Amino acid sequence: MVDVGSYELVWPTALFLAEGQRVALSSGSSWSDRVKWLLTEALSGATAVADFEDAAYDVDGDPWALPTGQLTTMTNHQRDWFTELLRRADELRQASAPRAYWPQRRVGSSAHTESPLRDAHRDFTQIIATFESNGYLIEAFGQPCVDSDEELPDPADVIEHRLGIGGLWPLVPADWNEDTFYGLVEVFHDMVSRPRRRENHPFGACGWHYYEFHVVPGQILYRWKINQMLRSAGVEYELAAEGEDRGRLIAVTDDARSHLVHQVLQTSTPGIKERVDHAIALFRNRSASPESKRSAIVTLAGVLEERRQLIRDNLGKPDEGSLFEIANRYDLRHRRTDQLGDYDPVFLDWIFWWYLATVELTSRLIAREGFPQEKKD
Repeated sequence: MVDVGSYELVWPTALFLAEGQRVALSSGSSWSDRVKWLLTEALSGATAVADFEDAAYDVDGDPWALPTGQLTTMTNHQRDWFTELLRRADELRQASAPRAYWPQRRVGSSAHTESPLRDAHRDFTQIIATFESNGYLIEAFGQPCVDSDEELPDPADVIEHRLGIGGLWPLVPADWNEDTFYGLVEVFHDMVSRPRRRENHPFGACGWHYYEFHVVPGQILYRWKINQMLRSAGVEYELAAEGEDRGRLIAVTDDARSHLVHQVLQTSTPGIKERVDHAIALFRNRSASPESKRSAIVTLAGVLEERRQLIRDNLGKPDEGSLFEIANRYDLRHRRTDQLGDYDPVFLDWIFWWYLATVELTSRLIAREGFPQEKKD
């Protein structure tokens, strides 16, 4: 019986479950090492690893005196323990910050006089340090070894090649302006990859060597941690999880609109998806101008124009006309002198989300049986 109440997740539940299921399907002598590495990373403290090791001894007598066939039973006990942990993953609670201490509880305390962004700089540095120590930057920076004469790249050069700014490694938060900080946030997203296996190299106290890198779980974990950090700092940006701008900072939206973006990207047909993806990236860029937002709306209007007959068949001609009147009468698409241009740019947000929701609706109609499919490019 797994005591899930003793463990706290420091990963998103879905990522722990996905990586755990992959490990559960593996075999070989390194299987238990993969489990222990996952438990070390994803759960707070060492309790889960200790319980996993103890699960092997759920047999009578001295386990080291057992015949070989019964040693296999020990492994099966561990597999049963790990399988149950994964089955009950939703019961695992997320690790939380400790309750506020005296200085934080005092009204007007001088304990936190730094700006929120400066706090974010410090927290970001700690996050990167953890990723580095866990082998997530080895594909980008290389892996030192006492037995190797390989010359490794200078991390500062690797970052400069990507970002165009030199001297950024080691990380020195006090030296960053806002653009440098946000640039580093995006750069490291593209460099992290999770090692799914590690082995200790004891010669010369070399330490852990990491293997089997994969960018997807590494970037999922990175986005999760960075977005938590930005929210805590009150920063109204987040790293996009999907789309053309995946891994780039975008303006924060509510959960409903985030879900709409996910749905429209999942339901759009090839040829349409690329255009919608580009429109979303244009619109939600953290520094999007009114012109960029107009361009995004025009792109969506073009998609809806191609689906006009479908909209007319399902909404009726008067309603269909109202949908396109916005794009035609206002200073958005044709840019004629008789169009209305004196309106608050905040209405661009309303128009964009309305059109995006309509694209998603029409994609679902097309997917339904009985509606003609769009022409593929």
